[in-house]
Parts: sequence; C-alpha cells; structure tokens
Amino acid sequence: MNETAAHAHIQSGQRLQTGQQHPIRLYLLVWGMLFVLSAFSYMVDYLGIQSYLRWTLILLFMMLKAGLIVAVFMHMAWERLALVYAILLPPLLVLVFVALMVSEADYTIFTRLAFFGTGP
Repeated sequence: MNETAAHAHIQSGQRLQTGQQHPIRLYLLVWGMLFVLSAFSYMVDYLGIQSYLRWTLILLFMMLKAGLIVAVFMHMAWERLALVYAILLPPLLVLVFVALMVSEADYTIFTRLAFFGTGP
C-alpha cells in the first residue's frame, strides 16, 4: 500500500493494522507453563533434593522459564533470525567467556595450592 492510499484510509476513519497480533490463548498458555515450571522449581526445595541434582534442576527450570519469556513476551519467536542473533548471541558469548574465566580461576587456584602450599 503506497503512502497516499494509506493516508486516504486513515482519513476515512479506517485504521491500518500494523504488526502482528497473537491470540490471548497463547499468552494464557505461556503463563500457565511458567506457573507449572515455578511449581516444579519450588518442589525441588520442598522434596529436599540435594547436591548437583538440585542445582541442575533449578537451573534447568530457570532456563526454560527465561526461554519462554524471551520467545513469547519479547516476541523473539516471530522475529527475523538476524535480529534474534543480534539480541541473544552477545549474552550467550558473555556466558561462554564467564565459563572460561571460571575454569581459568580453578586452574590458577589449583596451581597456587600445589606450588605454594595449603596455607595463606
């Protein structure tokens, strides 16, 4: 639709529909899924799960909730791939660099303890 036709539609009282509207059912379904994932996360504490399994489950539920929020409420599921990469790739790279720094810190403390002893 060219600019003059769009202007004529606006003047005649009709509004142009820009963007995409999603059904309310989708949002209610996602809210329900977020509620269920939160309940599962709380159940991990309630059931007394300990050790690495506890943290793995909690982090898994957190990542699933974050993924749902980003995909639906930030409309990333309907965006172009280039925009998704521009928004999501930098934080993922930061997480990779943090993981590298954690492994380097573990190596450094292990080396210091091995060569300088256990005391400060």
